[in-house]
Amino acid sequence: MREIERRYEEISSLLADPEVLKDPTRYAELAKEHANLGGIVEPYGRLKEILASLEESSSMLEDPDPEIRSLAREELAALEREKELLETRIRCLLLPRDPNDERHVILEIRAGTGGDEAALFAADLFRMYCRYAEEKGWDVEILSANETGIGGFKEVIAGIRGRGAYSRLKYESGVHRVQRVPVTEASGRIHTSAVTVAVLPEAEEVDVAIDPNDLRIETFRASGAGGQHVNKTESAIRITHLPTGIVVSCQDEKSQHKNKAKALRVIRSRILQKMQEDQAREIATQRRMQVGTGDRSERIRTYNFPQGRVTDHRVNLTLHRLQQVLEGDIDEIVDALAAHEQAEVLRKTGS
Repeated sequence: MREIERRYEEISSLLADPEVLKDPTRYAELAKEHANLGGIVEPYGRLKEILASLEESSSMLEDPDPEIRSLAREELAALEREKELLETRIRCLLLPRDPNDERHVILEIRAGTGGDEAALFAADLFRMYCRYAEEKGWDVEILSANETGIGGFKEVIAGIRGRGAYSRLKYESGVHRVQRVPVTEASGRIHTSAVTVAVLPEAEEVDVAIDPNDLRIETFRASGAGGQHVNKTESAIRITHLPTGIVVSCQDEKSQHKNKAKALRVIRSRILQKMQEDQAREIATQRRMQVGTGDRSERIRTYNFPQGRVTDHRVNLTLHRLQQVLEGDIDEIVDALAAHEQAEVLRKTGS
């Protein structure tokens, strides 16, 4: 902490240096580091104040006046509680950060078991994430969508651009199970369906260098909605990355060039994901670890409509406000998952 404090003060001086002010790139880098360190230095400053107060209050325990001793004991108890909270907070702030946390996101939602009902719930989840992104001030762009005729999605892939998007959405990867009476169910029986969600950090061009010779690019006529132009011209694009076998198709845009650009964004992010998996020596691909097979038993979260509840099985959190969650109010769930992850890391590091 002393080293962090020293570096923070050093950067404070550099930010006032006229030579640094002349270099926008250098200034931006230092300003970002200064802001990050400031989030740690501030609670550390408060911790030092508490340690001094603890020493002062401890000396008051020797006071001959019993009332002063009583007040000192109360103050010591309050200071010890705050000290403990600050130390835990600082330990969490010192944990290695996920290098992908500040990245934009590629969000992939696919209907699993459950047929049309699963596709309808895939649309519900996509709407939930769109509402959440809107609240955070993030931009959402559909990159690829395979719609059903009744308003659902067999698959939808979207780019979500916003600072810290991955840090908040990464916990959403997995199987989401829904229990409700489908609109097509005449007898009123409750059905259980599943939707898979994968959240990938979006790769930048500098992260992944793709050799054009490694790509097989095919054009074809788009199908489905879009009018005469979409169906009469070969504007749809299918790109295969030959070394990895990754295939991405895009047909939402009338322009072949735009579809190609969207497909390359997804290809690049999937290749980055594979590179990171290989570096970590993971046996299975991250996407399969995230979403499994789409079977109902591999759920991370259950949305129970008859009881109006949402349960996240990873942290045993149940909320009885299903509609608010589906409207994008998922911060309480995300916060609980983030806190659980921090606690696990602290436990493993022996802090």
